[in-house]
Amino acid sequence: MVIDPATTKYLIKATIRADGIIEKSDVVGAIFGQTEGLLGDELDLRELQRSARVGRIEVELKSKNGKSEGIITLPTSLDKVETVILAAAFESIDRVGPCKASITADEVEDVRVARRKKVIDRAKELLNKVMEEGKIEGESISDNVRQAVQIEEVTNYGADHCPAGPNIENSDAVILVEGRRDVINLLKYGIKNIIAVGGTNIPKTVIDLTKERITTAFVDGDRGGELILKELLQTADIDFVARAPQTREVEEIPQKLIMKALKNKIPAEQYAEMYDIKVNKRDKNNDIKNKKPEPPKKEKTEKPRQRSPEKTKEEKNRIISEKQKKYGKILNDISGSLKAVLLDDKGKELSKIPVRQLTDTLKKKNNISSVVFDGIITQRLLDIANNKNIKEIVGIKMGNVVKKPSSVDVLTKKELQ
Repeated sequence: MVIDPATTKYLIKATIRADGIIEKSDVVGAIFGQTEGLLGDELDLRELQRSARVGRIEVELKSKNGKSEGIITLPTSLDKVETVILAAAFESIDRVGPCKASITADEVEDVRVARRKKVIDRAKELLNKVMEEGKIEGESISDNVRQAVQIEEVTNYGADHCPAGPNIENSDAVILVEGRRDVINLLKYGIKNIIAVGGTNIPKTVIDLTKERITTAFVDGDRGGELILKELLQTADIDFVARAPQTREVEEIPQKLIMKALKNKIPAEQYAEMYDIKVNKRDKNNDIKNKKPEPPKKEKTEKPRQRSPEKTKEEKNRIISEKQKKYGKILNDISGSLKAVLLDDKGKELSKIPVRQLTDTLKKKNNISSVVFDGIITQRLLDIANNKNIKEIVGIKMGNVVKKPSSVDVLTKKELQ
């Protein structure tokens, strides 16, 4: 049905039901015939059509099981009162053609309101579309620019042309990742001291670099990351290990998870012991990172104590028993927490820290006498303890220790039980 938007104000909608088969012409004839003279000359349908104050009567019919049913619509430019009178007049019709029939006026629709609603709804759709396209366009521009900058920042380092960040040449610490896309993702969040190993066949460039820098291996949280990590621990000089969340990949995790994984890194020796990974030991004396040469050990000048061997042994057993009791309680308290407790020479607790911070903390502080921690006692930890004059190290068990300093007493959980 075509409605003239310039003249139409209202639309009468009615339902017709007839006890027989009827056609459109029957309905239109019944409406004109049975309303003629009913409403006076002013609302006579034929006169209203001639003056274009009402439009064409539209009828849609369906017949089923010998009966007919359909919809009648009539557009008008009359005022509201005249329109509803005309709609009510439709209900006075009781026959259509040879059949008994009834017409029900369902509604008088204000076409202007309906058009206005349609305009508003369409405007909302267009606005949402424009905003969405603008958002996508904005994101696309920023992402494209950012990605272009990141790709420009990716360099090829060393003879093996390993994908790396721009700071790999001058940084004291480096982060090893698996592939080029991992490098690009970390560059996105401003981490530039990164280099990719490219798989389980670790390049010589990376192996040599790990001997000169503090190195963190940051790998995926899947089986592939596990294999690469085992290879790295056996071929390179890895200091710390960081993992993406389980089943996730470094190349696709957001900034928050990247920073969390790097913050929760643990010493490589600790990781190797926890997961029973055999690590090939190298001569650490040739490539200790950022360490000052160890001062020569002073020769003991103390005079021999004038005690009998039996008394010295008894005294030693008594002291160790007291330590076992004290350290055993501390170790039980922190069991499963991956924490370390630092004590002064009087046995007073100085601080409690995460195990991952233990080596760095021991290097910086000078008043630590004893360390009790929920972890594996490693060669590196004992070397630091020896340099810092720490007297006791207490841990869960011994790692792959080649040389135990004589100046450091070592106790394990088994010895404290």
